[in-house]
Amino acid sequence: MLAQVNVKIALMQEKIIVKTEDRQMNNTNTKNAIDILNKIMEVELAGVVRYTHYSLMVYGYNRLPIVDWMKSNAQEGLTHAHKAGELVTLLGGHPSLNIGKLLETAKHDIGDILRESLDHEKTALEAYYELLKLTEGGTSVLLEEYAREMIVAEEMHLDDVNKMLRHPGDVKAFKS
Repeated sequence: MLAQVNVKIALMQEKIIVKTEDRQMNNTNTKNAIDILNKIMEVELAGVVRYTHYSLMVYGYNRLPIVDWMKSNAQEGLTHAHKAGELVTLLGGHPSLNIGKLLETAKHDIGDILRESLDHEKTALEAYYELLKLTEGGTSVLLEEYAREMIVAEEMHLDDVNKMLRHPGDVKAFKS
């Protein structure tokens, strides 16, 4: 009787292990996830530089709240980059030392700065969606939930910038 119970337990453990292995990412997916996370890190670090630079280039009556908003976005970008780097190392990868594109139009009107910010936020959002696509379906609940959380944050950033680009009284979304 005890032998039968032990056999049943062993079979149940084997099934659990097999099901767990079915849900784990394979080597290709792990490498792809590391590559995407490194890209996210690079984009977020570019945002840190970008928002820090922008905060220094804002002039006029509304300077102080806009500078605070830019500095807050720079700090948030650093937090996002760090989180992506932590996930790279969790997967056994090496965090990138690169920084994403730092294109500047050399236009420092607040509208130009915000339009550049909008493009940057869209780039970050695309990278998070790329990670979500890779991890959907349970290959990594951790990475899937991380991607979803970050997509929400980036969508909110896009909405903030979009609203800042509207003229007072405009309710329709800004189209770039």
